Amino acid sequence: MVVLREAADGCEALRVLEDCAPDVVLLDIGLPGLPGPQVARRLRASDTGPAVILISSRDPDYGRRVAEGVAAGFIAKDVLCLAAIRGLLDAAA
Repeated sequence: MVVLREAADGCEALRVLEDCAPDVVLLDIGLPGLPGPQVARRLRASDTGPAVILISSRDPDYGRRVAEGVAAGFIAKDVLCLAAIRGLLDAAA
């Protein structure tokens, strides 16, 4: 995996995603401005949108509840690694 771009807030994330076509987007639940779950909902509205994984340092149960229905899943920041991302994407496929 290659990191294409980063964004400081949810609105910037949507602008960045217009310029590139990633396969996967990692979104912090607590992004300033437009929170990660709202960005994920907008991306899901597109048939060609990327797979979205929400991340947070908050309680994992909270993160999984927030991700349900708007993202491919949730990964807590303390266990965030390439293997966790791939496992979640494989499970969602």
